[in-house]
Amino acid sequence: MTDTTATKLHQLTVHAAAAGLVAGHFSAVELTRSLLARIEQVDGRVCAYLTVAGEQVLAQAAESDRLRAQGDNRPLLGIPLAIKDVLSTQGLVTTAGSKILAGYLPPYTATAVQRLQDAGALLIGKTNTDEFAMGSSTENSGYFTTHNPWNLARVPGGSSGGSAAAVAADETLAALGTDTGGSVRQPAALCGVVGLKPSYGRVSRYGLIAYGSSLDQIGPITKDVQDAALLLGVMAGHDPHDSTSLEAPVHDYTASLSGDIRGLRVGVPAEYFIDGMGPDVEAAVRAAIEHLARLGAEIVPIHLPNTDKALPVYYLIATAEASANLSRFDGIRFGPGGSAERLLDNYRQVRGRGFGREVKQRIMLGTYALSAGYYDAYYLKAQQVRTLIKRDFETAFAAVDVIVSPTSPTTAFPIGEKADDPLAMYLADIFTVSLNLSGMCGISIPCGFDRNELPIGLQILGPSLGEELILRAAHAYEQTTDWHTRRPVISEE
Repeated sequence: MTDTTATKLHQLTVHAAAAGLVAGHFSAVELTRSLLARIEQVDGRVCAYLTVAGEQVLAQAAESDRLRAQGDNRPLLGIPLAIKDVLSTQGLVTTAGSKILAGYLPPYTATAVQRLQDAGALLIGKTNTDEFAMGSSTENSGYFTTHNPWNLARVPGGSSGGSAAAVAADETLAALGTDTGGSVRQPAALCGVVGLKPSYGRVSRYGLIAYGSSLDQIGPITKDVQDAALLLGVMAGHDPHDSTSLEAPVHDYTASLSGDIRGLRVGVPAEYFIDGMGPDVEAAVRAAIEHLARLGAEIVPIHLPNTDKALPVYYLIATAEASANLSRFDGIRFGPGGSAERLLDNYRQVRGRGFGREVKQRIMLGTYALSAGYYDAYYLKAQQVRTLIKRDFETAFAAVDVIVSPTSPTTAFPIGEKADDPLAMYLADIFTVSLNLSGMCGISIPCGFDRNELPIGLQILGPSLGEELILRAAHAYEQTTDWHTRRPVISEE
């Protein structure tokens, strides 16, 4: 291996790295060392990682090389990946970005992560996240803020901002994130990478530290669509540990990447082009739609009439579920304990110092929505409107194959700009939350840059278990443009 090759290993995609390992162009140890060197070089400014495995992942890489020499040909053998810190990893600290879980070592590994490991993947580290995945900017982490590699003064999106920033900065070949209201797709858009939210139940949630159990889904963040298809194929499938996982066959998603979308019916919802969105975002997305038409897709105007209700519905349901899910964090079973003599005082002490402001805010909102006298008016009504939103999508998908829209109404905003305005922050999810309420699938891919050279994301939505459709459309667009090949230059300051 030449020195020139060594300096570029961290820039590879998963599929290119896998091919290089098979061909013997470099070893898993060399690949891993290149990534660790990149992390050492830039993560002091990007701040994507909460934990880097270091010597642990190098030992795994050496074992991968030994196994390959013995004929092991698993698809991800020797491929280092990063994992969002809300996914349990046995032997590797998992904090969910919260002080209340500082130092927590899970006794087991999340199914999605375990399946990647079973396919040969290595865990290079755990990425930063908004605390318990509650946020749209990764400013709500209990530890530090992650910076956007394209402009270190701007947010990377959230809550999977650490994973998206790590991929964009070439600090990992790919990463896992979680998407409760857009938390894979929105940071992928803001960081100029690919983010896939699978259908609800397509990937097991076992081992995911829950935020909103009826909304959460685990998905890959990658450098291109082929990698997203590859990782989804490894992770997907029924899991007896997760009662919500679907017993549906797992396809070879990479086989759907034909590049041919002639005759594909692409819906364009009027409700996703609104006042207040960035003009550069709208221009780039409309240009992408025209590009799909030139590739042979049929563009069909559609309506999703209940879109304007999605954001309040989401924040009622998500906070109500968070209120129930986070009640388990009491300082007795998880995290640092309290010193008060009375149980209630102990709870107050532990949660008061362990939970951050945004988490406390959402717990209070959810508890209020579930309380006596308000349940019917808020939570029950939100569930009823959720059904209407899902029916909007079902009606649309009877007429079109996929739906396209912006992923985010703006590009990455400055760190601190929306920190004191929760409503403005919540509006960052306006184009993504509907999909989680419906349980369907979506992907964000790069489609341009704004006047400040910040990435813009195109969102492609599909019906439940429609991953092959959205991957095919995304790949066709990607392979006839070069947006996904561009990478940020991180300043040396």
